[in-house]
Amino acid sequence: MAYQPDSATGQPGHPGYPPPAQGYPPPQPVYPPLPAGGYPAGPPPQQGYPAPSQPAYPPPQQGYPPPPQPPGPGYGAPPGPQPGYGPPPGQIQWMQPPTRGPPGCPPGLEYLCEIDQLLVKQQVELLEAFIGIEGDNKYKIKNAMGQQVYFAAEDNDCCTRQCCGNVRSFEMKIFDNTQQEIIHFSRPLRCMNCFWVCCLQELEVQSPPGTTVGWVRQIWHPFLPKFEIEDAAGDVVLVIEGPCLSCSFCGDVEFDVMVPDESQKVGKISKQWSGLLKEAFTDADNLGIQFPMDLDVKVKATLLGALFLIDFMFFEQVGGEEQQSSVLF
Repeated sequence: MAYQPDSATGQPGHPGYPPPAQGYPPPQPVYPPLPAGGYPAGPPPQQGYPAPSQPAYPPPQQGYPPPPQPPGPGYGAPPGPQPGYGPPPGQIQWMQPPTRGPPGCPPGLEYLCEIDQLLVKQQVELLEAFIGIEGDNKYKIKNAMGQQVYFAAEDNDCCTRQCCGNVRSFEMKIFDNTQQEIIHFSRPLRCMNCFWVCCLQELEVQSPPGTTVGWVRQIWHPFLPKFEIEDAAGDVVLVIEGPCLSCSFCGDVEFDVMVPDESQKVGKISKQWSGLLKEAFTDADNLGIQFPMDLDVKVKATLLGALFLIDFMFFEQVGGEEQQSSVLF
């Protein structure tokens, strides 16, 4: 039996089968129907951006980091002090005291055991420099390396300073870096006339204050300044003899330090010539004292007192601008 094509569709038909549906079937829904009442409400949306669980970067460091340490020996830097590594300008650098002094050394004099040179520089007071009113003298005492060893301060009254000038009596206190008084110089009021035997200069040295360790006494001489350095018992240990004229114009002024019988010269105290302009317009003096290194520290302290006495007697100018002295041990 042959199949005959349908006259409407042109497709082969078959007896007993329903005719094919006309067109495409209706589309089926893709999503399920919306439930009654709609979907349940979700959580409310978050406001803004969420906070980070941890900071993306570490918090900034407060201040500046400490400066790097300078390289030490063996890492490219030569040994010894280097430029820029020392204390800043103007800062006081004190000398470190020795670990121990010789037996019987008064407290504070152990600094003198290892010192062969001291620089004594007088501080300038503005009132004295501009008005001419004499004030208490103050000195910085340093070693050859520029380290401060002691500080000296005169203790006097205004009337004595203005009326008596460089012949005035004074109490001089020497302090160490802990501001403890370790040496005390005491000078009584005496006239400076070589023809008055009863009015010769003297200075008492105490260390610690209240304990006499030496004396500086002027010896009478018709035209030469002479001094004796005595210990606490009054025995002469050194003699100082100066020139007839203590003027330092165009040259140094030297005071010889000799043994008691004056047979051998062991050192000298000299006022150095510092130039025409400096000598004419200032009283910035430079003095030096030289003697053996192994000298007793008590005698060194007494010679330091002799430095102040000679400075007051011959080179102090009332109302001067500045003085500078140096001691060489």
